[in-house]
Amino acid sequence: MATMNNSNGSTMQINTRPDDIRKRIIGSDDSAQGDATTCGNILVILSWIVVILTMPFSLFVCFKVVQEYERAVIFRLGRLLSGGAKGPGIFFILPCVDNYARVDLRTRTYDVPPQEVLTKDSVTVSVDAVVYYRVNNATISIANVENAHHSTRLLAQTTLRNTMGTRPLHEILSERETISGNMQVALDEATDTWGIKVERVEIKDVRLPVQLQRAMAAEAEAAREARAKVIAAEGEQKASRALREASEVIGDSPAALQLRYLQTLNTISAEKNSTIVFPLPIDMMTYFMKALPRE
Repeated sequence: MATMNNSNGSTMQINTRPDDIRKRIIGSDDSAQGDATTCGNILVILSWIVVILTMPFSLFVCFKVVQEYERAVIFRLGRLLSGGAKGPGIFFILPCVDNYARVDLRTRTYDVPPQEVLTKDSVTVSVDAVVYYRVNNATISIANVENAHHSTRLLAQTTLRNTMGTRPLHEILSERETISGNMQVALDEATDTWGIKVERVEIKDVRLPVQLQRAMAAEAEAAREARAKVIAAEGEQKASRALREASEVIGDSPAALQLRYLQTLNTISAEKNSTIVFPLPIDMMTYFMKALPRE
């Protein structure tokens, strides 16, 4: 309660309780809303009268058609018309009262421009991607966001940079499908309140700096040379073991050495050489040396 003095000396009490003030404000809002509703009803009735008086010419203005892949979101005096989006096919609007917006439900493709990203291991790469999305709810895409397509494209660029910045280079190069799936889930959750459905995200290319490409190529070449040397050394080791085993077999049977000599001659003669080297058996030389008289 507040007390206020008049000019004639009398006092007047004013009620300033918060509940009473809130009730007065709500009452004023309700009265304003009721006046707006009454005015809107009058305008709708006048619009119907105009349509009836100007028939059949008004039918060319009142009837609209949307395609199979489109929906029409109708606003009557600035408010969404009950019943949701209209279409596909023909629908009716009141002139000067109704306003409608066409919404395309087909899947759109957005080519994300190359984004300069600093990876988790401090490597600068350029990454680009493709986002496939469509409008899932026409009413929400018009009422909740100014431009759903532009907002989705900006969010796709930001999500691509944020996702790539939290991963090292080797994961970006080897786990593209996993990264694409995570981006698709993140975008779909963020754009659900905009009436957008993100169907698929694909990473197109990952461009590395030229110096880094040369360093990676040199590293890969050195690794291949090291593996080649190891394989060659293992082959020589196995060959030496096989030769040792063969020499042990030949040493147990002197006739096997003679057969080996004959096989060598056969191999040399098959190559059509003019000169044939005939290996002289050591046993024969030993026999002649024993036959010589000793002094």
